[in-house]
Amino acid sequence: MIATAAPSPCARPARRTVLCSFLAVLLLGATAAVSPRAALARGPDGIADVAEKVIDAVVNISTSQTIEAKGGGEGRGAVPQLPPGSPFEEFFEDFFKNRRGPGGKGGGELQPRKTNSLGSGFIVDPSGIVVTNNHVIADADEINVIMNDGTKIKAEIVGVDKKTDLAVLKFKPPKDLVAVKFGDSDKLRLGDWVIAIGNPFSLGGTVTAGIVSAKNRDISSGPYDSYIQTDAAINRGNSGGPLFNLEGEVIGVNTLIISPSGGSIGLGFAVPSKTVAGVVDQLRQFGELRRGWLGVRIQPVTDEIADSLSIKPARGALIAGVDDKGPAKPAGIEPGDVVVKFDGKDIKEPKDLSRIVADTAVGKEVEVIVIRKGEEQTLKVTLGRLEDTEKAQPAAIKKDEPAEKPVTQKALGLDLASLSKDLRSKYKIKDSVKGVIVTGVDATSDAADKHLSAGDVIVEVAQEAVANAADIKKRIDTLKKDGKKTVLLLVSNGDGELRFVALSLQ
Repeated sequence: MIATAAPSPCARPARRTVLCSFLAVLLLGATAAVSPRAALARGPDGIADVAEKVIDAVVNISTSQTIEAKGGGEGRGAVPQLPPGSPFEEFFEDFFKNRRGPGGKGGGELQPRKTNSLGSGFIVDPSGIVVTNNHVIADADEINVIMNDGTKIKAEIVGVDKKTDLAVLKFKPPKDLVAVKFGDSDKLRLGDWVIAIGNPFSLGGTVTAGIVSAKNRDISSGPYDSYIQTDAAINRGNSGGPLFNLEGEVIGVNTLIISPSGGSIGLGFAVPSKTVAGVVDQLRQFGELRRGWLGVRIQPVTDEIADSLSIKPARGALIAGVDDKGPAKPAGIEPGDVVVKFDGKDIKEPKDLSRIVADTAVGKEVEVIVIRKGEEQTLKVTLGRLEDTEKAQPAAIKKDEPAEKPVTQKALGLDLASLSKDLRSKYKIKDSVKGVIVTGVDATSDAADKHLSAGDVIVEVAQEAVANAADIKKRIDTLKKDGKKTVLLLVSNGDGELRFVALSLQ
């Protein structure tokens, strides 16, 4: 058989001329519409221009560290125990003797050894200022900056910030340097193209590109998580390297990846430039971070808590406790307040408040808008400075107090009792903690689901202090009559640390 092509719709009599012209226009229009999409699928044309412009500002960070051997005595660092007459006995004997001190002496001590690692960084000042990750240079005995042309120069630490995993180094430049500038990471949009330059797997300077997959990612790696997520290939050795926009501005510092294999699977995270720029400025100026401090403990506003506080929709940061020596107390901030705006910035969740407070200058007076008992109030607070302090030790418990038989009542699936000396001793409750103690919890109750347990102390019910179990029952009965579906409890542990718990009244 001879195959024949199907006739074209244009191979028709003259009366089809109009139809053919129309089809031709459609086909040309479709071709014109598809071409830009195909071009975008390959990526923007400016990547090569950006890479050429900034590549000399990106450096490798080489570190070395001396690791002390864990020997010290018989049986440590010595020859492994082998069966008598093993053919490997002589081999291991020679191997381990060679790792000991001169002459194989030293009581089995192994000699210290050096380890080397490589990361990335970038120059932000032609005078020789470099930004990288703290984990790249942590515990290093020697740090060297390796330029794009291979020049190697010893560097010193200006300052580090472990909470954001950032470090600033300085070195004496042997020639004029190329430096890069920070861009505004707040202007990034999902889908924007970004370029990562670094030193993956110690291969040397490498350029990869991708898009912004997400913003403000909290992956619980630190107290101020707000990462840029990108699918640009970031691998081991990229840490500390810059993430550029198409203008050649640094909009992030590549810090970590999520990967089961150690290689890129399209889940890379960068510290946004807005955070980096502030940290770098303080490290260069002070050699340390001076973060703002409000002096409160906060927790999320769940739907149940929002309902009990008449807040719609659920938002903000709930104040669970106020430090007696912190700036919040004289400003009038109280447990139970919900912070919804701080220094003009909206607070959607507790992390927002933590980040904004930390980024605010020490000593600055700011306005804080809180919701208290369903109404907004504006307070003014002067921020203090955050200090890393050790947690206070619990007060000593006296154990020679006479035993008292507690009088218990039941409510909300809880066994409740007044705080006696005996119960304080039994559950190790500080004298400063006031309220009604929980001595038992119904395993099928909402209280059990919310992790209340024996030894917790109920301090307030619906933002009113309680002194005994009768007070709690009275408050609950009143709330039920008012048609409330939930009740908000302020709960303390034995050390006086507070938290809010919303329980169902139904």
